[in-house]
Amino acid sequence: MLIALQDITFEFGARAIVENASWHIIPGDRVGLIGMNGTGKSTILRVINGEYSVSKGSVNKIKNLSLGFFNQDLLSFESDDSILEVGMTAFEEAQKIEKDIERITKELEHNQEEALLIEFSDKLHQFEALDGYNMRHRSAQVLEGLGFSTADLERPYNQFSGGWRMRVLLAKLILQQPDVLMLDEPTNHLDLPSIEWLEKYLQSYNGAVIIVSHDRYFLDRMVNKIVELYQQQLHHYTGSYEDYEIEKEMRREMQQRSFENQQEYIRQQERFIERFKAKASKAAQAQSAMKRLDRLDKIEQVDGGPSKIRITFTPDKVPGKIIATLNDVSKKFGSLTILDNARAEISRGDKIALIGANGKGKSTLLRLIAGTDEMEGERIPGHNVVTSFYAQHQLESLDLDSEILDELKNCGSGRSEVELRNLLGCFLFTGDDVYKKIRILSGGEKARVALAKTIISQANFLLLDEPTNHLDMNSVQMLIDALSKFDGTYVLVSHDRYFVSQTANKIWEIVDGEIKEFKGTYTEWEDFKKRQAETLKQQAAAAKQLANASDSNESKKKEVKAAPIVNTPVKGVAIDKDKKKEIQKQQRQFQQLEEQLAALNTKKASLEEALNNPEIYADKKRFQQVESEYAQIGRDLKKANEEYEKAFEKLMELEG
Repeated sequence: MLIALQDITFEFGARAIVENASWHIIPGDRVGLIGMNGTGKSTILRVINGEYSVSKGSVNKIKNLSLGFFNQDLLSFESDDSILEVGMTAFEEAQKIEKDIERITKELEHNQEEALLIEFSDKLHQFEALDGYNMRHRSAQVLEGLGFSTADLERPYNQFSGGWRMRVLLAKLILQQPDVLMLDEPTNHLDLPSIEWLEKYLQSYNGAVIIVSHDRYFLDRMVNKIVELYQQQLHHYTGSYEDYEIEKEMRREMQQRSFENQQEYIRQQERFIERFKAKASKAAQAQSAMKRLDRLDKIEQVDGGPSKIRITFTPDKVPGKIIATLNDVSKKFGSLTILDNARAEISRGDKIALIGANGKGKSTLLRLIAGTDEMEGERIPGHNVVTSFYAQHQLESLDLDSEILDELKNCGSGRSEVELRNLLGCFLFTGDDVYKKIRILSGGEKARVALAKTIISQANFLLLDEPTNHLDMNSVQMLIDALSKFDGTYVLVSHDRYFVSQTANKIWEIVDGEIKEFKGTYTEWEDFKKRQAETLKQQAAAAKQLANASDSNESKKKEVKAAPIVNTPVKGVAIDKDKKKEIQKQQRQFQQLEEQLAALNTKKASLEEALNNPEIYADKKRFQQVESEYAQIGRDLKKANEEYEKAFEKLMELEG
């Protein structure tokens, strides 16, 4: 056991976060800590981290336990060092020893004493044991896995935005490899490729991992246990998030049946007591029944669970068949090309998810579709299209002096106050929260108000940029349900794969300045990508096989050169002139194929050398060009080798 929370109680003032709760964390645990917003999940992590002391119970940890805690507070860290240097601070002990080695190396220039040589040898051994020789490489590997380019590694940490800084600090924690790694909403700061990289990394992580996340797709892939913070208790489940949902429903049904059975038993006992308490002959039995009821451990009735309020979009107009068209659209930021003569068309009823790595221009494309950004090319809006755009910059349109409820009332949706309050409840504003001024809200709270305004806008075309960022799982599910019933059209950007898988019928990617469309769901797109990757893998294997085959052809070339001269008689019979001409023709063709194969193999070796150079991966266009050329060379080599084999066999047959 690494950590044991034993019957702990922790309060914030008069509010209890947990009461008499227990949790044992063992090596190999992959735990999803879940619960509704505001229940205290992050607080529990801080209790484990030792930042808060419990009022009752105990928090026990094994000796020398190392803990890593990834959370929003890390943003207070500042540094002018490069992000690679910040990442390498994870190897604190190795860096200290490296400085000792540098010091001793200088001393050895004029001091060869045995004690100093022994110390030098010991330090080298310690440095190797701490993997010091690989700390630069490993740091770069993790940072690039989390989305940084090779060129970014030498840029100062302070030059990056908050989201990218969080990635650097996540990389540092990963490199420290603590016994227990605690991650509070790690996917909020990552794009899809980085989330997928993190998943692969954590699957082979040696320590225990505790994850707080609203990304159920991430939890499903990552965890083998779920701990739910609910009604001041920690409820334990084995398996993925999907397993938790099934088991929780079973527990609720069992609890409800037990509650109903107990209530029936209580009613029977109360009827018995009421009937016989005044009779002397039955008074003792009635008294015993009363005592049994007093001692009874009451089973709670199952509550209604999270809110089941439905969110509804109500488009005011029916648009034309085509919602928007982009013709030969180009968009650049300095030397960075986002779109280059791109084309796209959005039809009525399209549910499009725009996915890909950060920096590809997803949010820019949404603004181009909305017509709010300048561009080269043509944007043609459709007939009767009413657009509502939800994005971070929409927060600026909120009236800071309004109360939340008034902000929605002033949208002119015609909805009643009860409807608006119900809608705000879906976005985590309950009770008197609706009377808060916009001015005092956090960024996340303002984002939820802006999303609520988008929903009641009566638009028939929605543009949604990361709409789930500040929602809990229950709110995300309600938004999914609403979008599934929405009669209009939308384009959304989201890194929440579960949300995308439940809402999109088309997938868009920006690739080499073009908009690539996949007609199908996210799950179907993932399957397509896997098949594509497998095909590329097979092509690479085939190219390697062809390279080996071309090596074996060298010996065949020697055989051909040593073959009998065309004038040499076969079995004592002179070769006729027609056959002689045919052989000469075949030999010329064979020689041409030899030269072609040699040129192709030289080109292939040159491309392999280029692909082995790490610098090429910093230049995306150059890398894609070389990769494309390498794939084409593989195909050309395969074809040339097949022709070479046929020519060789025919020549042997003619000369046989």
